Amino acid sequence: MGTKKTTRRERELESSRSKAKRNRLVIISTVIVAIIGVSIYFLMFGGSGGGNQSNEPIKARWIEPQMAGDTASIPVSEVEKDQNVHFNLKTQGEDMNFMVYALDGETFVRANVCPPCRSIGFSLEQAILICDTCATTFNAQTGAGIGGACVDYPKASVSYEIEDGNIVMNIANLVSAYQDTIEPGWA
Repeated sequence: MGTKKTTRRERELESSRSKAKRNRLVIISTVIVAIIGVSIYFLMFGGSGGGNQSNEPIKARWIEPQMAGDTASIPVSEVEKDQNVHFNLKTQGEDMNFMVYALDGETFVRANVCPPCRSIGFSLEQAILICDTCATTFNAQTGAGIGGACVDYPKASVSYEIEDGNIVMNIANLVSAYQDTIEPGWA
């Protein structure tokens, strides 16, 4: 009789261990599936580092640059707030437009003109710039044309420095980028 009790206890212990092992496997599997799901979500919707959680293009908002000597500047906070802004610079008897946008934690300044269709507006959709007039697309990181009627007019980059919370650009660099952008295939 003593042997049967031991055997029953052993079976109960074994059954209990087996259930605990299955419970651990279920918990580990659930955690793995949750991590994969969250990772996929952030890769698809939240990995750009920006505030736009939808797939809608971000239209640029016009802002006024501050002029001082041979520089133009705009507040970093405007780009952080809107993610895509543009401004006009009157120089050498010509109106020149520029865009400033945030992408993957980096700020880009480019000439904002599409010469064939005469557009001066671009929306930002993830890593793509889209002409607001002809819908030609450009790589937002390089400015290179991707597809569309005005693809041969890549958007030239402008160097800048951050000083006292402002994006500071040399006017000669702005003019040079604008001139490059209105020339087909300069890149």
